[in-house]
Amino acid sequence: MVEQSAIRWFHEIRKEDIALVGGKGANLGELTQSGVHVPPGFCVTAEAYATFISERELDQSITQKMKTLDYENNNQLNEVSAEIREWILQTDMLESLEVEIRNAYEAFSQDLNVTDPFVAVRSSATAEDLPEASFAGQQDTYLEISGITALLYHIKKCWASLWTARAIYYREKQQFNHFDVSLCAVVQLMVNSEKSGVIFTANPITGEREQMMINASWGLGEAVVSGMVSPDEYIVDKRSFKLIEKHVAEKKVLVVKKANAIGTDTVAVKEYLSEKHVNQQCLSQAEIAQLSRDAVRIEELYQTPQDIEWGLDCQTNELYILQARPITTLKEEETKVVEKVETPKKMLVRGLAASPGSASGKVRKIKDISEVSLVEEGDILVTIMTNPDMIPAMKKAAALVTDEGGRTCHAAIVSREFGIPCIVGSSIATDVLMDGMEVTVDATRGVVYEGILKEAQPVKKMKEAANEVMNSTEGFNEALLHQLAPITGTKIYMNLGEPDLINKYKHLPFDGIGLMRTEFIFSNIGIHPMHLLKTGQEEMFIEKMSEGITKVAQDIYPKPMVVRLSDFRSNEFRGLIGGDEVEPVEANPMIGWRGVSRYISPQYEEGFRLECRAIKKVRDEYGLINVWTMLPFVRTTWEVEKVKKIMAEEGLIQNQEFKIWIMAEVPSVIFEAEEFAQLVDGFSIGSNDLTQLILGSDRDSGILNSMGYFDERNPSVKRAIKQLIHGAHKYGKTVSICGQGPSTYPEFTEFLIKEGIDSVSINPDTVAATRRSVASVEQRMILNKIRGL
Repeated sequence: MVEQSAIRWFHEIRKEDIALVGGKGANLGELTQSGVHVPPGFCVTAEAYATFISERELDQSITQKMKTLDYENNNQLNEVSAEIREWILQTDMLESLEVEIRNAYEAFSQDLNVTDPFVAVRSSATAEDLPEASFAGQQDTYLEISGITALLYHIKKCWASLWTARAIYYREKQQFNHFDVSLCAVVQLMVNSEKSGVIFTANPITGEREQMMINASWGLGEAVVSGMVSPDEYIVDKRSFKLIEKHVAEKKVLVVKKANAIGTDTVAVKEYLSEKHVNQQCLSQAEIAQLSRDAVRIEELYQTPQDIEWGLDCQTNELYILQARPITTLKEEETKVVEKVETPKKMLVRGLAASPGSASGKVRKIKDISEVSLVEEGDILVTIMTNPDMIPAMKKAAALVTDEGGRTCHAAIVSREFGIPCIVGSSIATDVLMDGMEVTVDATRGVVYEGILKEAQPVKKMKEAANEVMNSTEGFNEALLHQLAPITGTKIYMNLGEPDLINKYKHLPFDGIGLMRTEFIFSNIGIHPMHLLKTGQEEMFIEKMSEGITKVAQDIYPKPMVVRLSDFRSNEFRGLIGGDEVEPVEANPMIGWRGVSRYISPQYEEGFRLECRAIKKVRDEYGLINVWTMLPFVRTTWEVEKVKKIMAEEGLIQNQEFKIWIMAEVPSVIFEAEEFAQLVDGFSIGSNDLTQLILGSDRDSGILNSMGYFDERNPSVKRAIKQLIHGAHKYGKTVSICGQGPSTYPEFTEFLIKEGIDSVSINPDTVAATRRSVASVEQRMILNKIRGL
């Protein structure tokens, strides 16, 4: 029996009540108690969950089931997980608990004067002595729930989400007691925003603590948070609440709730609202003042600058605070710059030169994706290691310096593609280089110097100069450039990640795109595919992905374009919106749940199908049949067979016009080259991953790189490549390579050509040089044959 109330209204909860209602529930209660206008609601306490499990003797059944469970047997783990969750869903709610929830929902309806109001049912896990547990569980949230029957069912679905396979496995591996973790279900009014946005209680641009910045746009907050729309911007004095400055943006789209279904749609402002709304100011002076007062109250409550999401409900016309979290890093206030007297160079940091060039600017250190907005045009970006989420910041940076990584790491590859100087593997950059410090990065020598040195060219000028050169070679000169480029029997393909860069590089003498990375597109979308499916926004993903691929494919048509489908690792996927609901915590994501193993798993298959539909849209609707696909991180033949079946179900049937390649980066592909050759049309050697897996050498290890361990020219790596080429050619299949070796080492290029490589795919900055190098090798081989050498 439930001895004490299982319901806690927000106004009854304080921040100390985490053990009862979890972190999310406690935060909402604290805001409510402090007079902040949050969407109302109540919590079904964690004790209610624990009592339900105990009273219905589910704990005994679960414990018995766990005794025979082999946690390393994935199939058995999934079966047990599904069985436990089904027990919870099929077990009747305790009568006393159901009465309490019914009474609470009825009282909630009466307070709102709405019959069966729409609510969100959110999970708020609690385990005071096990803080990691909620991170591992990845519990669910259910939106747009209406009616007591649906509410009771979705509360049990929240409870059941504590027993997903990944949550069970994580708790077992961490030696947590499964019943030490309980879950509170937060029931909260859905806010259907007419307008929404974000408030920063300190100016995030200048770091000024006495100013606030309010961003606002029409519709739901997703448009502002995801960067889909440029919002109105208001700078407010924190003391007087007076408007210091404002910028009214052109707001072309808004996100709205679907009329007759769960989820959202992105629509044009001029069509959904009116033409005048596109350039009309979102907020009135009264709304700005109210938001400012709420923001100051929240900052005072938590004693630190806050990043706050808000929304104005279109039905009640009330402003609500939806979420508040600390701003962890702010730009320091500007200091006076004194004229410098030229002094001898002082070296601060040394690392591996990964992308040549030099640039000067102020240091901006960031720890993770949450801080990328702090980077401004011309900053020197300093971080431990980059990931695809940091690309927007990298685009702005004058130069990049990392603690970790080698010349083939993410930071190095992307920097070369963007044409910005980059030093990796410094080990100490984040310790030595302080925010705001003026430095000069010499990425040709791999050194960071103190101060602004005369020889360093500002990145803005570098980029402008590069664009001028690129622009001058287009049109009339483009045909001439191609005619002057040497003819090679080995095809010269180009790697590309950012679709917009095709305008910069399309004039180069390449034979096609040998590696189109989709991770950049995923980062620009910014939302996890499974979250989009859950919220009914899958069409947005298909549209955005097909748009990026189309942009490149049509510019190079009829040259082939090989699109590598998503190869985010779990830690990178988790950085996307909604990613923490889906992704596991893996000790070694590099060799974990990635590539094809992800596509064929029940947890992600539907997300992969969205990628397939985007490719099909490009080929069918736009007629771009030059688009092929490549499967990353392939391990076994049976997984290739499974993924091809899924692709065929989505209309991507392998034939003469639609080719399927695989990445050869796992040694198993080398050993079974002939077996794989009977399943696919081509291979692309990922020499970076292949080298690290053959040599057991982390390609991102600055120490190992500096000692020469990571080298594609190692005899064992070359022997593996030779075996793959010969095995593939036995069945008439093509072999390419998309690592850095061919553009870095002439002798490695010669080895590849002698062994019969069909193509090399390299970064844009080395296309012309690699073509000349390949032509030279081929000509020398011909001469040697003629001479009988």
